[in-house]
Amino acid sequence: MSRSERSNDSTFEADGESLEVSFTTLDDESGLIVTDLIERNQFRLFTDRPASPTPVDPDGHRFPVDAAVAVDAEAIELPTVVSVCVRDDAGEMLAETEHFAHEEFPPGSYSLELCGPIKIYLRVEGAVTVASDLTRTRVEFDGERAVRVGARSHHEGPAATLTTTDDPVDVMAAVSEFPSALKTVSPERSYPTLRGHPPLVELGDRLEVPEGVVSPDTGVRLELPPEYRSIYVAAPLAYYLAADVVPGDRPRLVTDVGFEHDLNTVRGFETEVERVLKQTFFLDCVTRTEGYYSVDLHERTAVETDLDLDFGWLYDQSLATQLEEYLSIPFGAVEDALPEWRLTSHVAPTPENVELLPFVTNDLAVVRTPQDQPEPSSAVQTTAADEFFRDPTFTRSASTDGTARSYVQPETTDSLEQSWVGEGAPIGASKATTDAFYNRLDRSPADGDIGITVVCNDPRMADERDVVDEVYGSREKLPFDVRVHHDLRRSELREVLSAESDLLHYIGHIDAAGFECADGRLDATTLETAGLDAFLLNACQSYEQGSALIDAGAIAGIVTLSDVINSGAIRMGRMLARLFNRGFTVGSALDVARSDSIIGDQYTIIGDSSLSLARTDGSPPNVCSLRRCGDGYELEWETYPSTSYGMGSLVMPWLNDVDEYHLWSGTSKTFEVDRTELEQFLSLEAVPVKIDGSLVWSDELDVSDL
Repeated sequence: MSRSERSNDSTFEADGESLEVSFTTLDDESGLIVTDLIERNQFRLFTDRPASPTPVDPDGHRFPVDAAVAVDAEAIELPTVVSVCVRDDAGEMLAETEHFAHEEFPPGSYSLELCGPIKIYLRVEGAVTVASDLTRTRVEFDGERAVRVGARSHHEGPAATLTTTDDPVDVMAAVSEFPSALKTVSPERSYPTLRGHPPLVELGDRLEVPEGVVSPDTGVRLELPPEYRSIYVAAPLAYYLAADVVPGDRPRLVTDVGFEHDLNTVRGFETEVERVLKQTFFLDCVTRTEGYYSVDLHERTAVETDLDLDFGWLYDQSLATQLEEYLSIPFGAVEDALPEWRLTSHVAPTPENVELLPFVTNDLAVVRTPQDQPEPSSAVQTTAADEFFRDPTFTRSASTDGTARSYVQPETTDSLEQSWVGEGAPIGASKATTDAFYNRLDRSPADGDIGITVVCNDPRMADERDVVDEVYGSREKLPFDVRVHHDLRRSELREVLSAESDLLHYIGHIDAAGFECADGRLDATTLETAGLDAFLLNACQSYEQGSALIDAGAIAGIVTLSDVINSGAIRMGRMLARLFNRGFTVGSALDVARSDSIIGDQYTIIGDSSLSLARTDGSPPNVCSLRRCGDGYELEWETYPSTSYGMGSLVMPWLNDVDEYHLWSGTSKTFEVDRTELEQFLSLEAVPVKIDGSLVWSDELDVSDL
């Protein structure tokens, strides 16, 4: 979508401290690269003269930033079109620009918020002009000005650790402190950047809440039976509503102004909690358009005329009053307009899973408690056998020995992703573990190239090695340090698995005894530490070895539940590599790749499925679907989550006639376009495109062939 640049090693830090963001001068052009060192995102700012940034006090910005520098410039150009919110010195929103904008502001003091993959703020004195076309945005000043550039990482870690006993009443008290992480109790908490990570929870001998952990008093409480099932299901709702969780005879939501909402309806407790969470969150997203970000929101247009709600009045009311007004509306009145939820998490109601609650809550997941117990199953192996006979090439199995494993089949939900917290290997859901989430919290800042390690331990699989090597090196603007290894011995593979790397892409054989090496098997359970953040074990029966990598320090990985045929594995490997390269999370990458492979159901995720490698432009990961429609085309645009985009984010496709924001959602949005507009849209970036059920990439597509 934009020019590719490389950076030099000049990184600016404040007071010698390690930062979550860095500012690096461009090597080949004038400007800066702003890097989120935790989440590995980058964004470039081009200046009209060589940039000489100097560190300045981050507190000089109205909104919180992790670091700031000052540069002298007459103009700053952005490599993509992102939303620019312009505010005056009092914080009042003056304008929000998008495609083909041209806004002029007289001399004054201004704060400009750049809503890209990293939160960037510009502060400047003087006259300002913001103009954009289809591909770029330019900010001009009335002469050379000192521009203060501040940036904030999207990474938000927990600020404290709570201790609780396994007594459900103590667990209730701990969950009541989750809202201490909210940055506001206004409707703006529906923005992901204004919902901090809840405190961690550890099991101990007594209930302990550290000093300084104080939840806001909203006058809202959840009265629940003191049992794990009720507490776990209600935890995300309690967090979002900043509600106290207290024992009660029957589950209900109560406010200090006398409002009561029954949570034990004919639909069932879990369904009712889900409905209250979704309805409240959605109506907050609509109401917040009356606040700091007054934008044209598609969902508000869709429901406003059918709802008897005064959003301007509601915005200024207490949370308790807003909640009463929201729930006076039948769920059916908003159901069709709700965004697709990112995650449903199936959490076994056991004491030890209390330690996973903060992470599930941070995702604002819909929580369900499973009833079934894991059972040994041969269904997965049967499916693999059927695929083998359809394509009798060799598989990636190193032996014919089966793997004893218990499987679970979570109930189907309408969320984009599902996770399983409990015993057994889930089918159709990721396997979430406490170790994986804690490993991510320990992820340290890293500057420089993204480290990709490719291991090919079977020469017959060199085709996949060659294509993934080509894919991972295809983005100069986000350089990858790709290291390829062949036919490793056990000691060499042990060293590779222990070394720090952002992604391991393994191509070869795995069985119950471990990774096949030139001199035998390496069992990952013998590793003291794994330095990998993410991994793709593109081999047969790799589930157990992937679990061992998580235990040793990795964050997330894609593994197989059965034998996989080599031809299908090559296709999956190439597709996943390209999706990682485009900023898809581990979870969304597998979701997309599964739809394009007959063996997709043989792959699953272990760990934190929300992990992504990096992204440098301003748009969310997305997939397009195309079909001819008369003289034009019907374009379905489906967005996927990333570090920068989650529940409550705003998105807008870069189409000429689209001037409304949409809530981020996995639900596709359909637009009618002509050929010129379609070609222009697809030229902005390389994205997966579905045509007649098959995936192709936009940079390999000739629209005239449709």
